[in-house]
Amino acid sequence: MPAPRAPIVRADKSAWLITGPLFAVGILLSLPVLLSGHARPISYNIEYAPALLLFAALASHMELRLDIRRQGLSIWMNDVPVLLSLFYLSPVLTITIRVVAGLIWNVFSVRLGRHKAAFNAASQMASIAAANVVIFVAGLGPATDPRTWVVLGLAIVASNFVSLASLSGVMALMHGAAQVPQFLRIAVPGHAVMGVNIVLGLVMLLTLHAGPWSILLLVMLAVVLGIGNRAYARFLRQHKTLTEMYALTRDIASTNHDGTLPDVLLGRVRALLVADSATLWLAPQSRHEEILLSARFDYPGLLDAAPTPDRFRELAMRIGRTVTAGPKTGAPELRALLQQAHVKDIIVVPLRSGGVTVGTLEVAGRLGDRTAFGPDDVQLIETLAAHTGVAVENSRLVDRLQYDANHDALTGLANRRRMLEALGEAMSGRGPREVVAVLLFDVVALRQVNDSLGHTAGDRVLVEVARRLQNLAPQGALVARVGDDEFAIELRTAGVEAAVAVAGTLRSGLSDPMVIESLTVDVDANVGVSIYPEHGDDAEVLLQRAHVATHVAKSRGVVQVFNAGLQSRAVRRVGLATDLRTALTNGELEVYFQPKVALTDRRLVGVECLARWEHPVHGQVAPPDFVAVAEHTGQLARLNSVVLCEGIRRAREWADAGRPLAVAINLSARTLGDADLPLQISELLDGHGVPADRLILEICEDDRLLAGGRALPTLNRLRDLGVRLSVDDFGIGRSAFADLSRLPVQEVKIDRTFVQGMATSPSDLAIVRTIVDMARHFGLDVVAEGVESELTLGLLEDMRCDMGQGFLFSRPLPYERFESWLQVQTAADPAEAPAGEVRWLRAVP
Repeated sequence: MPAPRAPIVRADKSAWLITGPLFAVGILLSLPVLLSGHARPISYNIEYAPALLLFAALASHMELRLDIRRQGLSIWMNDVPVLLSLFYLSPVLTITIRVVAGLIWNVFSVRLGRHKAAFNAASQMASIAAANVVIFVAGLGPATDPRTWVVLGLAIVASNFVSLASLSGVMALMHGAAQVPQFLRIAVPGHAVMGVNIVLGLVMLLTLHAGPWSILLLVMLAVVLGIGNRAYARFLRQHKTLTEMYALTRDIASTNHDGTLPDVLLGRVRALLVADSATLWLAPQSRHEEILLSARFDYPGLLDAAPTPDRFRELAMRIGRTVTAGPKTGAPELRALLQQAHVKDIIVVPLRSGGVTVGTLEVAGRLGDRTAFGPDDVQLIETLAAHTGVAVENSRLVDRLQYDANHDALTGLANRRRMLEALGEAMSGRGPREVVAVLLFDVVALRQVNDSLGHTAGDRVLVEVARRLQNLAPQGALVARVGDDEFAIELRTAGVEAAVAVAGTLRSGLSDPMVIESLTVDVDANVGVSIYPEHGDDAEVLLQRAHVATHVAKSRGVVQVFNAGLQSRAVRRVGLATDLRTALTNGELEVYFQPKVALTDRRLVGVECLARWEHPVHGQVAPPDFVAVAEHTGQLARLNSVVLCEGIRRAREWADAGRPLAVAINLSARTLGDADLPLQISELLDGHGVPADRLILEICEDDRLLAGGRALPTLNRLRDLGVRLSVDDFGIGRSAFADLSRLPVQEVKIDRTFVQGMATSPSDLAIVRTIVDMARHFGLDVVAEGVESELTLGLLEDMRCDMGQGFLFSRPLPYERFESWLQVQTAADPAEAPAGEVRWLRAVP
């Protein structure tokens, strides 16, 4: 598609190519009339000339504005004095009065350049000469003769036709013939109102014919109509501005998500301020590139250039205020810049987003030689700029949220969701000789880096791995982080061998030593490969099978391609089901404890009990894995019983030791369908002598929880026992406070993903703040999970979050290590502690 061509703009002096011929046409049309011998002498009714000259000069500023069903009609009075002059004066005086009145108006009002003034004089001379020809040919009778009315009307029509033709010619010369149709669509309706002028002129002619004192009636009528028209025009202008503002605000609000904001905004702004151009400029910021787009009066689309000199834009950005300049306004150096740029006047308003100036909204060249931008226009565009700034902020917020939803916060790579979308797109659009490959990289020894150097060093390793994969990946491949230490690459390639070769190259590139905090770290990766369509026709399946291949690659040390003989995740879970039954029978599951701290005084108020399973073959099994196995094999009740018994037993021991702590235990939504659960918990509490309010049951967000269903009766019975109920991982599911208000819960735990990101992400910070404020409104306690930095802790304290839990205080610890942590990290009873001493809770490695 060819690039749009900029509109043609020639210098004003080129107008002489039209001005000269127009003078010649005026002279040629006047010669037959003047040389015929039947024309009126110059002295004919010359006493009327001063009054008609004054009337002609004033008529150039007399406008009647009519608005009918949103259609505006402007009636200029220029033709009225022309009609009277044609009847009362000689042809020479008629031409002279029209030209002189135009020059007077130019000198004392609009102050056109000499080229435009000369063109106007030539156009007026030619148009009046054409009217004189009509009068000469048809002749005039008495003022009361209808034939005289027709002749005068035809003369005015001829005058307007010549005027319109001359304007079309200069438009074609200055801006190109392509702009003439658009000009005629605007100008022809304006010339169509000459019928009103003809009628007004004839009425005045007949009134004057009645007697000289009748002019007083005309003056009085003109004064009344003038005052009324000004008030009416002011009202209509305000009404139109409000209507346009409403429409513009509505349209801007509807374009935040589809990228059409500049198209809608600039066209409306240019039309509303009757400007030659409107420009939106946004400075480059973060991921957003610089934007410079202009809507022009004489071009239907948007241009990537603006008539505004850069100096105006830089000044507005620097001072943070509106910059204006015109023929009579602005600093001299700014007016000089306008003259150099051939721009009549300009308004540049800074755009603010979140208190920061991000760009400018500009209008240049008020259309019409008689008008220029004024204070009302400045106020109007400043209001538009305020709306535009909000729209830009909202648009960028939506863009940021969409970006965050599809990208990893740490590495900036695509996340699992975006990877699955890209896989689906690649599978549907692959070529006939292509396969879609998924390469899954599992970074080896990342846990050792975290344990020895800390999570900050581990994050730096992940960022470096992401950078290397992006640099080494083939063109067109998508690199994503799909897990804590897992990276996936989607690419189209010729076959399995080509995919394995790419995986080998990338793995070799990752093996180069990395320098982290003055230490050299050797990083390796296990790589699994799956291929579409050989290994599956679903994106989720392909990624899962690449994960299976990666797991096998851990023991083989090579790039592993998935095949049907590899143990699938489902098969592994079947094996885990048998092993889990044995582990529950033999007491091989261990309960870890993670402290919950009151943020107001850093006081330890409770612990969360977490099940851990060290498998003799597979090593540490992730809790989601063995919980899922327990749910699907009917062992969930036994698993819950183990954790409940251990947690309540420890609560009794801590109470006996003078450290009464609440214990929180996770329950799946499926567990709540067990009608015997409240009775089991009641018996455990009574058996150990633990008050019911020391037990907190945490339930993850789930559709069955939201809908109530079988879970609601169980929740009510637990509440009646005095057990406290908490919604875990709040914010990542579908539940809302309106749903929580119908459930008997007393606590909300904010999901760690929002808490960990709140120090760097404004959207995460806003989500956490909203949850805390709304929970306080509903009388719910709030626990923030994932507190890992002092900055995050300070933000939570500022928003008065009740409790915190995370690595900043301690990781989940087995009972013996937790007891040691209690001795080292917590203060004794305040009455027994030294005066003024407050012990700080520190992270435990």
